[in-house]
Amino acid sequence: MALKRFVLSLALAIPLFVQAQSHHEVGITAGVANYYGDLQPNLFPSNGYRPEVGFIYKYFINPHLGIRAGVNYASVTAADSLSDIPANRARNLSFATNILEGHVGLELNFLPIDLYRMKVSPYIFGGIGVFYFDPYASDPSGNKIYLRSLSTEGQGLAAYPDRKQYKLVQMAYPIGGGMKFLVGNVFVITTELGFRYTSTDYLDDVSKSYVNLDTLMQYKSKIAVQMSYRGNQVAGWDGNYPTNNFQRGDSKQNDWYWFGSVSVSIYFRSFGNMRDYLQGRCPSFWK
Repeated sequence: MALKRFVLSLALAIPLFVQAQSHHEVGITAGVANYYGDLQPNLFPSNGYRPEVGFIYKYFINPHLGIRAGVNYASVTAADSLSDIPANRARNLSFATNILEGHVGLELNFLPIDLYRMKVSPYIFGGIGVFYFDPYASDPSGNKIYLRSLSTEGQGLAAYPDRKQYKLVQMAYPIGGGMKFLVGNVFVITTELGFRYTSTDYLDDVSKSYVNLDTLMQYKSKIAVQMSYRGNQVAGWDGNYPTNNFQRGDSKQNDWYWFGSVSVSIYFRSFGNMRDYLQGRCPSFWK
């Protein structure tokens, strides 16, 4: 009986989707990016904001429900030296990374955005994505050093078989929402806040505990030791290096990054008659 009711519900819903006005939205987005993780315990900090740009495409099967896909490029950064927590300032770690992300998902308008209906609506979205990152920091001489190959927490070293080297391509799970405005029957302007929960705790190259620095020197190099422990660069350092397994990060939670953005898209009904549609809606631009 439950299956019959489900099939019947789908059958009753088909006319709604067939009769509804579908449309496309294609545009660009720009805004700011930030990160939440071992080096930044505040979701909305007072520092660390970097630019974000992207491309977005949406296909709405009706004025409420749509499929979205996009590509974003951004960078995120954080530094213990800017922290309000004394223990973090003494740790003195920092990082930055560029992020290249692709994602797909669903978007739900609370109000029916359409040429002949609502022109403003809040919306929410959720989906899945994949992103590339490669964390780096500056050494004591100011040189840019990529951190993954240094195994700063013993990743990939024979002495620490439980610590696998992390991959630079990871999954992301976007969720968020915003406000949408249909302007002049042609443009869709949105303001959006989107959070990305990631499948890694190494976005910042910080996750677990320190390893034996002599072992790190043996397997890697002096620069690996320098980038693993940077507390000795802080004024007033007490001269003590961390012991093996002394906490460096929090491995219980994976890292997040997020975007706050504004996008401008073109609203049209179909690709085949896009130029005719825009001429009819915005003739001063297309004559």
